[in-house]
Amino acid sequence: MRAVEIILAKRNGRTLDQSEIAFMVQGYTRGEIPDYQIAAWLMAICWRGMLAEETAALTLEMVRSGAHLNLAQATGLPFVGDKHSTGGVGDKTTLVVAPAVAAAGLPIGKMSGRGLGFSGGTIDKLEAIPGFKVSLSQGEFIRSVREVGLVVVAQSPDLAPADGKLYALRDVTGTVESLPLIASSIMSKKIAAGASGCVLDVKYGRGAFMKDLTAARALATTMVEIGRQVGLPVRAVLSGMEQPLGYAVGNGLEVQEAIATLRGGGPDDLWQVSRELGRELLLLAGLAAEAGAAEAMLDEARHSGAALAKLRAMVANQGGDVGYIDDPSRFPAAPVQQPLIASMGGYLVAVDAEALGHASVSLGAGRLVKGAEIDHRVGFVLHKKVGDWVAAGDPLLTIHAANEQAAAAVSPALQAAYQFGPEPVTPPPLSNGVIS
Repeated sequence: MRAVEIILAKRNGRTLDQSEIAFMVQGYTRGEIPDYQIAAWLMAICWRGMLAEETAALTLEMVRSGAHLNLAQATGLPFVGDKHSTGGVGDKTTLVVAPAVAAAGLPIGKMSGRGLGFSGGTIDKLEAIPGFKVSLSQGEFIRSVREVGLVVVAQSPDLAPADGKLYALRDVTGTVESLPLIASSIMSKKIAAGASGCVLDVKYGRGAFMKDLTAARALATTMVEIGRQVGLPVRAVLSGMEQPLGYAVGNGLEVQEAIATLRGGGPDDLWQVSRELGRELLLLAGLAAEAGAAEAMLDEARHSGAALAKLRAMVANQGGDVGYIDDPSRFPAAPVQQPLIASMGGYLVAVDAEALGHASVSLGAGRLVKGAEIDHRVGFVLHKKVGDWVAAGDPLLTIHAANEQAAAAVSPALQAAYQFGPEPVTPPPLSNGVIS
């Protein structure tokens, strides 16, 4: 069996069997197949797609490439939850959902990723907190779930290592937007990490990898079915990403917004989406019998301060400076903070979230090449959302940049991301149902 033959087979539209998929995945994991051949294979998958059985085989081969945990068994806890987002712009829901759910009594053991394409990554955000350790040993991970009730780490090299390699390669080879690659990547991590059940935040819209609701529903259905095949209970919330979630885009800025939300403030849309995800987790775990009770548990965790305290406990456990949680003004500010001024007036009809995501990457909040450093200070803070009235001369957002040249470079694309009209518009929906 040769890699080039399998690449050609997929390029020409043939269905791959389990042995061929295993050959590619395990060969790449062992370093026997080079990046350039796997990149070609990934591009062929993007072009030709995969059948359900191919996607399931790809998922299980990535799981088999490393260790496989069972957190309930390892910790002695009855149920350990997990949550994953398919990625969006300004999506810091993990930093809100996970502490709120953990404070409500459901332990969370989560492995997260870095930024992928124009979407931000939870691990990049958490690294904005000085000292925060995103890498823990398997023993430390299990202990943290058992004793703290909340742990968020980077993907362990021992768990689904094939996915870790593929994930980084997809980010820089134009092979992010592929349903089977997204589904298998997410589900391999969820299965290998050993949670008892998982809620998926499947985003759709301009600022998501799934551009429309139909594609998002197909992805969600695929992942729920993979979970069913392997005995992992999964629910998927379809959430909108036509505009950035919340007001902050950029790693340190988003952490500060998440802290504000856990304090009882923050943007309403961020809390509403986080509350819906948390509700489904509590229902999945059987900690609440119906939706209203689950939402009340989350509201109480937020209003009592227990959710913020849980985030603080996680940061302390993972070596982070909790002074930044207590006083978010300690986060370093970008040297240049420049307003983007509206050149015309009217109702804000649309904000191109993807354009904002790409601009944030250009500023240094994401990666243009594999392994590039992140600038945790940079990004944007929005002042207007869809449906708002804007007068000519109003600030649309504030650019947080490392220098004036960087701010000037992204300004034209940002201006083009805003569309205005003379009539009021209804903001796009935050969510569109649950698949289970």
